[in-house]
Amino acid sequence: MNRLLRRLAPRTLRGRLSLVALTTAALLMTVLTVVFNTVVDRHLRHLADDELRSRSAAVATTVDVGGPRVRIVESVNDRLLDANVWIYAGTHLLEKPPSASADGRLTWAADRLAAQAHGLCMTVEAKSPHPVRLCSRPVPGHRSSATIVTALDLAPYRNSATMLLLGSVILDAVMLVCTYALTRLAVGRALRPVRTMTDQATQWSAIGSDQRFGAEAHPAELARLGSSLDALLNRIRTVLRHEQQLTGELSHELRTPLTRIIIELDWWRARPRSAAETTATHEVIAEAAQSMRTICDTLLDDARDRAQDASTAPGATAVVPVLCRLVDNLGAPERVKAVVEVTDPELTAGIAPALLERIVSPLLTNAIRYARSRVTVSSWQGPGGVRIHVTDDGPGVPAAFVGALFQPGRRADPDDGHDGAGLGLPLARRLARAVGGEVSHEPGYTSGARFLVDLPTG
Repeated sequence: MNRLLRRLAPRTLRGRLSLVALTTAALLMTVLTVVFNTVVDRHLRHLADDELRSRSAAVATTVDVGGPRVRIVESVNDRLLDANVWIYAGTHLLEKPPSASADGRLTWAADRLAAQAHGLCMTVEAKSPHPVRLCSRPVPGHRSSATIVTALDLAPYRNSATMLLLGSVILDAVMLVCTYALTRLAVGRALRPVRTMTDQATQWSAIGSDQRFGAEAHPAELARLGSSLDALLNRIRTVLRHEQQLTGELSHELRTPLTRIIIELDWWRARPRSAAETTATHEVIAEAAQSMRTICDTLLDDARDRAQDASTAPGATAVVPVLCRLVDNLGAPERVKAVVEVTDPELTAGIAPALLERIVSPLLTNAIRYARSRVTVSSWQGPGGVRIHVTDDGPGVPAAFVGALFQPGRRADPDDGHDGAGLGLPLARRLARAVGGEVSHEPGYTSGARFLVDLPTG
């Protein structure tokens, strides 16, 4: 049974929500229909009772109870008044409808009502297809009393109640169909952005795109979904970048030992070699193979360790601890104070810790080298990723040298008394660009030098 219900249950969220709405509407309409028809039935019964009382009052005008005996006064409309009317003197039947038999069910019911001291009403299921309503009316007098019982066929009232019930059922069916259709339409339109976002996320994740959903111009629920998908896309992009970096490192690191092996084999095959030369070739090949194994083990162990760390994606780094460690280990002179300023202690960049150190370290070294008294490292979450500022209060970069600032081997003043070969800044920029980031100089800053590091979000 449960398996059958699971098969019949809708598979889509739109179908399930539509079914829930349909079920809820059906329960609500069933309750309302029952209540409405109960009230209508009671109201129609009250109308029938009022009609019977009106007839009883009209018949009472033809009954004389002023004398010692009850007397019926004949009137012009006597036939109309006598239709479905029983008149009793106490419990003695004086007059009954011509169509009613003395031992019929209606006469029996009228006798019961006449035996009561006060007016009552009751419904009798007669031989006709519809029930009959009877009401009694006592007519007291000084010396005698009478009771008038009137009857009314409930067929018109029951037909009205049946028509109202049928109309309410048809209206309920139409309302349920409209509810189901409108719910499917509304839910489908509400879920359309989710389907679009899902397709876009699938496409962007496949190619590692920089496009993101953002939280602007979206309802609160879709904004949260967009933020979650953006975070997931950032992690996917970080994983892809880490895989590309791992592949590049393997290719770069394995190229040298492979080249040595190929050269040694080509040299050994060029002409017959002595036993000593063959042994030397074997040693070189074995050393290169061992080097290749060590490189593979090191890189794969590092990748495996990062994959087992569930706190961050592979290649993702908490920025603040790395910056603090760099500032503490650079050994700044006593006259220079280096500080780290952050707005988000949980800031994460989508690169490996060692790569972040190799990008920021040359900038810090230059800043401490030229600063007069203070070096400030600040970081925050920018619109497109992580941004890091390295600022010093030194003499700054000469305007004439800004164009050559990131050229390898170039220095603004080779005779300034500071160490350096002009390779740190070009290396930092090259490493940053390799992971989709950038290192630049802010020419508008005039109180020293300020370098900007933009990195992808982890």
